[in-house]
Amino acid sequence: MSIQICSHFDGGNIEVVRADQADDIALKIRRDAGDEHLQWFYFQLCDARDTDCVMNIENAGVVSYPDGFEGYQAVASVDQTHWFRVPTEFDGKRLTIRHRPETDVIYYAYFAPYPLARHQALIGDALASPDVRAETLCLTPDGHAHTLLVIGEELPGRKKLWITARQHPGETMAEWWVEGFLERLLDEEDPVARKLLDQAVVYLVPNMCIDGGVRGHLRCNARGRNLNREWIKPCPDNSPEVYYVVEKMKQTGVDFSLDVHGDEGLPYNFIAGAEGIASWDDHKQTQLDGFKALLAEVSPDFQTEHGYAVDAPGSADLKKCTDFVAETFDCLAMTLEMPFKDSAITSMPEIGWSPGRSQLLGRACLDAIYRFLHRL
Repeated sequence: MSIQICSHFDGGNIEVVRADQADDIALKIRRDAGDEHLQWFYFQLCDARDTDCVMNIENAGVVSYPDGFEGYQAVASVDQTHWFRVPTEFDGKRLTIRHRPETDVIYYAYFAPYPLARHQALIGDALASPDVRAETLCLTPDGHAHTLLVIGEELPGRKKLWITARQHPGETMAEWWVEGFLERLLDEEDPVARKLLDQAVVYLVPNMCIDGGVRGHLRCNARGRNLNREWIKPCPDNSPEVYYVVEKMKQTGVDFSLDVHGDEGLPYNFIAGAEGIASWDDHKQTQLDGFKALLAEVSPDFQTEHGYAVDAPGSADLKKCTDFVAETFDCLAMTLEMPFKDSAITSMPEIGWSPGRSQLLGRACLDAIYRFLHRL
């Protein structure tokens, strides 16, 4: 029986150019809606047990972030629960995955997927807590419920903490982070969680771009919009995911905002701030530096030395969530980035950065947020 490759499932993305020979498989990544972005891949290989396979992604050199494939290793899984790294090479044009499967069916992906069913289960599990209620902000262009979780009592004087994740659907580590953060926040026996919810209410959007996730996109929603470039003037038709979050933020106010992402190129966990906004001052800088220092204290996986170049004064792009929220609500707003590769400072080559490590960083962030509350 000849080998088969397919991706017709939630989050799947690959096109088969040829698969006649196991050692010369040619594939291509399908573009996001809008044709601007591509990089996410996720596919199933069948009937190649105990066979040396060479899978070449032919258009890897024209993806959105080719540097992201430098030093990168793809992930593989038999059960779609446990993911491990497999030998991967990039020559500037093709990404080559070499692997000898030990099973008849195996999956390969850019990073461990976070499927829609798990997203729905995450919300259902959270609603088992009396501290949680859910609000459907809108339906997405593809008709999925765009869900906001409100955690804690909305009482006068409590800090309003907003967390958004996975604006870019291929950055699945962001929702793995949410899972760890939420599990700890809702642990009735966790004293940090209890004390935080005595002082604050958390507004959490676990997945900002559900349509893109289901479609197997890297950065865009079903209308081809990069949601993290829609904040200054979101369109209720083309980017309702952002439009209705902004409207809700206007109702609640925002004292703290964390937008959770993944970065293709840098092998580090880091935070980007809103230094380029017009209202940036010494107080905001002290807040940003203070939060990053706290997170570095509680998580060895987080560091402050490596990250994006700091925006020059007055150069903010208010189309981006962090810049828009910081300027509009005069609050500490940040972007948390996690790697697609490994964490260079705490390397684990067999798994690289992973779902479990993302979850643990989410749990650690609860400590940093709690310790920072009095500075808001």
